[in-house]
Amino acid sequence: MTGSADSEEQVLLRTEGHAAYLTLNRPRALNALTHAMVRSIDEALTAWEDDPAVRTVAITGAGERGLCAGGDIRSVYEDVRAGGGAASAAFWRDEYRLNARIARYPKPYVAVMDGIVMGGGVGVSAHGDVRVVTERSRIAMPETGIGFVPDVGGTYLLALAPGELGTHLALTGTHIGAADALLCGLADHFVPHGDLPRLLADLATRPLWDALKEYVRQPPSGELAGQRPWIDACYGADTVEEIVARLRGHGSRPAAEAADTLAAKSPTALKVTLAALRSAPGLGPLERVLEQEFRVSCAALASYDLVEGVRAQVIDKDRNPRWKPAALAEVTDADVAHHFEARPAGGDLHLATTPQEVAW
Repeated sequence: MTGSADSEEQVLLRTEGHAAYLTLNRPRALNALTHAMVRSIDEALTAWEDDPAVRTVAITGAGERGLCAGGDIRSVYEDVRAGGGAASAAFWRDEYRLNARIARYPKPYVAVMDGIVMGGGVGVSAHGDVRVVTERSRIAMPETGIGFVPDVGGTYLLALAPGELGTHLALTGTHIGAADALLCGLADHFVPHGDLPRLLADLATRPLWDALKEYVRQPPSGELAGQRPWIDACYGADTVEEIVARLRGHGSRPAAEAADTLAAKSPTALKVTLAALRSAPGLGPLERVLEQEFRVSCAALASYDLVEGVRAQVIDKDRNPRWKPAALAEVTDADVAHHFEARPAGGDLHLATTPQEVAW
């Protein structure tokens, strides 16, 4: 069912009873997605969609650390340096198509968001029908820390979060646990980690909802609900500069810490991220937002900050990126607009959509 020997190793597929199981299988790389993996997942979904014996699809991650740490950004770094990023753009084109497909998949798609789930890991899970978190879940869209912008439908998902919680998470890249993921609409149910094997096994023989209700519990308390007052007050500003000023002037320790976090991020990425979030609700369904994200992502391939951010965080690991421009005030409106106006070399991403529109 998979495409090649390499992809068979990276994505494990099996069916049992009425369930189909998809396991991301690069545990040493925290199951980071490669292009081959994206293709394998898509091929599997095609086969299972046409298989009347399959009633439910479940995705998990191999190993003990998490579902997926995102896309393979080391490969993006090497691709940009060697060839200008054409391979990365091709990867994103297929990845974003997969994200849209997951959101519209006609059979229940169960995503087990156990452990670390970041970036591309959010893309293959948080668009599913049933998104399960555990006490081990740590979910984030940390792209601004590498000079990039939330993608894989991340700006769509975070724009739907209550108040300005999504803005806070998108700009800072803050990791959240189960309760906060539920609050922000990134997950649906909490199931204790120890119950996952039984839940997954039950999917093969029992209707999804009958199996699920046996294991759903209340999650441990989160943090964001109590932080809504300062988050909504500070992140409601129209510019990143004003957001930082409000955080600095708020007087609370969490707000000051958020300001310090933003100071370490790429100024350009912060401004482009805010613009992407603010524009997402006006675009309509997920597909239109993914099309915008594709344009923004491809524009980032030509930027200095993406290569520098990956170098500092992943390659050299000195954690000391030297952004250009280095200050928010030096990032112009034209710099931001370029990310939305530049046309990808291979053409824009054009995604079909269903008649249903999401109500924002």
